[in-house]
Amino acid sequence: MNVLLIGPPGSGKGTQGDRLSDRLGLVHISSGDLLRAEVEAGTAIGRKVEHLMHAGELVPDLIIISLMLRPAIEAAEGPGYLLDGFPRSVEQAEAVRYAAGQVGIAPAAVIYLDVARDELVRRILARAEVEGRADDNPETIRARLQVFDEATLPLVAHYRERGLLHEINADQDADAVTAEILKALGVA
Repeated sequence: MNVLLIGPPGSGKGTQGDRLSDRLGLVHISSGDLLRAEVEAGTAIGRKVEHLMHAGELVPDLIIISLMLRPAIEAAEGPGYLLDGFPRSVEQAEAVRYAAGQVGIAPAAVIYLDVARDELVRRILARAEVEGRADDNPETIRARLQVFDEATLPLVAHYRERGLLHEINADQDADAVTAEILKALGVA
């Protein structure tokens, strides 16, 4: 099974990605984790994207697609994937849809985690205290949420039109969110 997990920053993509990966045996591939690893390792890609990430901006399509495609293909050849936070725009979705169709790894479902804005900010600030992530500060949070509204939110309509979207109320405890997702995927 191949699943996309989309939602604004702080919606629980990482938490639900880990839970679903464990429960369904899917390979959890997080765009944010891959990008942070590139920055931490000081790679050429990491140097190119570090300032974008700290500003809350989207990484250029060519870079993010090249990072995500290989692990998605490998996972799809095995148990399947759970892509967390990718694609982040309709343009990325279209580019990936073409590539995925060519190699037979298209997603079977798209899960959209919907959360109230004030709860998102509260969650992100709490995460910053616990994890110490440099990209979780008030200025970057505002920028990331604005980028989400402009670039990523249109994906909801895009995937709804394709009949793949399952909208989940993620403004509840993690166990309830997981249960709703499993039910939407028909594996509860």
